[in-house]
Amino acid sequence: MAMINLLKEVARGKRGARDLTYEESLAAAEAIMTLQATPAQIGAFFIAERVKLESVEELEAFVAVCRKYAHRTPVPNGIDCAGPYDGRKSSFIATFATAFLLASAGLPAALHGMASLPPKWGVTLHDLLGEAGIDAELLSHEQALHAARETGVLYVPAEQWCPPLKRLRSIREELGMRTALNTAEKLINYAHSPYTVFGVYHNTVFDRLARLLVKLEYRKALIVQGPEGSEDLFIDRPTRTYKVEDGQFQLHVIDPETLGLDTPLPETEWTAGEQLRVTEAVLRGEADLAYYNQVLLNGAVRLHIADRVSSVEEGLYTCKSLLDGGQAWDVYAKWREALSPAKVRP
Repeated sequence: MAMINLLKEVARGKRGARDLTYEESLAAAEAIMTLQATPAQIGAFFIAERVKLESVEELEAFVAVCRKYAHRTPVPNGIDCAGPYDGRKSSFIATFATAFLLASAGLPAALHGMASLPPKWGVTLHDLLGEAGIDAELLSHEQALHAARETGVLYVPAEQWCPPLKRLRSIREELGMRTALNTAEKLINYAHSPYTVFGVYHNTVFDRLARLLVKLEYRKALIVQGPEGSEDLFIDRPTRTYKVEDGQFQLHVIDPETLGLDTPLPETEWTAGEQLRVTEAVLRGEADLAYYNQVLLNGAVRLHIADRVSSVEEGLYTCKSLLDGGQAWDVYAKWREALSPAKVRP
């Protein structure tokens, strides 16, 4: 079906618009991701979908087409950490340190991102790598996979591994708002991970995204309403999450106070440099207690989701031992060395 006809269905206004079927959604996603649709049609489609709200089938189709054009390499039995590509402005990116903690516990972790996007234009994982002396734009597939094999942590520059995302960047920047791609790009699952933690901004999308994750057949998933829409759990208050397993999903509130971890967060001006400084301090066991505890909690819950420990409490003991014993830092140092500029081929 031509893009102009699909637009007529989704752009009739809040009351007149209808959800596309899965087959229609595939046609729309294909036209957009291959730029067969014009920039005007692409922008109109994204805005119309934002007004109407994307259906599960529409989002599923965009994920399927993104996956179709992405470079994906299995990393057995790992966990995918799916956070916002528009970055962070007012919170610690705990998932970065947590990935090395998970890997030190034997759970492979996949991270992915790109240069900052609207609407937030925050600090991204790309920026953290830059502060560590690694130009993510120059990382080859081979280099990233070598580091993953050596350490258990895979970092994917999404626009390199899924080229259509790069081609659509200028349109997304001009729109300046969230689109269906903000969800789909986080679910490409480059490492074929059976487990995922997925960040959302609003609890109103829990049910819709839980049904999407069921369709995408993850073994287990945790949808997290974390800081700034991230997959990180709060450490200074309870976090609303949805646990998805065996085709079922339910609300699960994770309260750090019940685990003896509730800690007030210090006032911090977050820059990429400060994010990396705190990350490295956590991995050395030298950070402010709030950030140390936040990484502990996120590590423990992710180990539990991935069936590596029998309880969150057991996960906390495991993670504390690995942080305090220096194993998590060792993984980070080895990963950083594997991706050092001298070893990255332009």
